[in-house]
Amino acid sequence: MRVISLVPSLTLTLAELGLNKSQLIGRTPWCIHPSAFVEEVEVIGGTKTPNLNKILNANPDIVILDREENPREVYEALIEAGIETFVSTVERPADVPDMLMLLGERLNLVSKATELANAIRHELTRGTHRDGPLVLPMIWHKPLMAVSPSKYSGALLEACGFQVPDIEPEGNGYPTVTPEDIVQHNVEGLLLSSEPHEFSKQEGEAISDAVEAIGGVRPWTRCIDGEALTWFGSHTLTGLRTFNALCKDLKTADD
Repeated sequence: MRVISLVPSLTLTLAELGLNKSQLIGRTPWCIHPSAFVEEVEVIGGTKTPNLNKILNANPDIVILDREENPREVYEALIEAGIETFVSTVERPADVPDMLMLLGERLNLVSKATELANAIRHELTRGTHRDGPLVLPMIWHKPLMAVSPSKYSGALLEACGFQVPDIEPEGNGYPTVTPEDIVQHNVEGLLLSSEPHEFSKQEGEAISDAVEAIGGVRPWTRCIDGEALTWFGSHTLTGLRTFNALCKDLKTADD
């Protein structure tokens, strides 16, 4: 089977499901894991701007897409060209096991898909009580942006016991944030992601300074692994384990 992946986290998932690396014939420049799996695979454009001519010329059996990461026009062009697609529609960690099973069935990799799906279901049972700190996951610096609980990253944190405020309930899930918002929503801590913006500790402390300057309670800051926060699929297991442990540590320290 000839596979093209336009989703970095699902490229990693393909490798961890056991796809032979010779079967992956196209990827994006952000499909970087595992390096030995992708290093010789042709880059056919970005997640938002794949080169359709390269895809068509590669004659794939299937193209892997994600509803949020890839434009609808790309999906429609592939369908019009008669190319089979697999489109993930993950919105929260609980969606991942079923997605893995569907992908495993499409690629004849059911055994490993079942193993990963069961491991994720088990890990999801560990953080069912949302009595952890109220945190804001920060993803961009200028302008200052966070993730809401309606998006995968926010839902992942809530699945691990954190509380995540919904600053713009009618927004797109990635609210622009002000110090006033942080005070209004009683945010206890700022989780500073390493991607898509690689936050420094100093940038986080500057946000806390601004909160304190307007009379708010100073939030603590913690730098976190952006891939653990945002990459879904097989890496959901890493994300759940990472943030279940962090939530437990923070609750223990608070106690």
